[in-house]
Amino acid sequence: MQLREIMTRDVEVIRPETSVSEAAQKMRSLDLGALPVCEGQRLVGMVTDRYITIRATAYGHDPNTAPVRNYMSSDLICCFEDQDIKEAEQLMRQRRVRRLPVLTREKQVAGIVALDDLASRAVGVG
Repeated sequence: MQLREIMTRDVEVIRPETSVSEAAQKMRSLDLGALPVCEGQRLVGMVTDRYITIRATAYGHDPNTAPVRNYMSSDLICCFEDQDIKEAEQLMRQRRVRRLPVLTREKQVAGIVALDDLASRAVGVG
């Protein structure tokens, strides 16, 4: 089974210059824990609720002026939509991540896959 069969499509993204506050509000309204950060169609990072808390809030940085560029992870761990879900599961386990951006072969964001997506497939749900 390929990732395109289980990934979440129509992923919301933000720009690197988006404020931490705006990113957090978007996460809250969409009930998400992470957002891909893109410049145009190119993925440049991921920002999570944890990064905002640990990297920005804990240091007292102003969330209204601080851009997510300063707090996102730019060491990207990604998969391609035509990869087997077992490869994604192995990568997530090795790198200890809960979510992976899924890219087209042209390296544009196609979706995102989470541990919950993989777990649902393992028990035959979905």
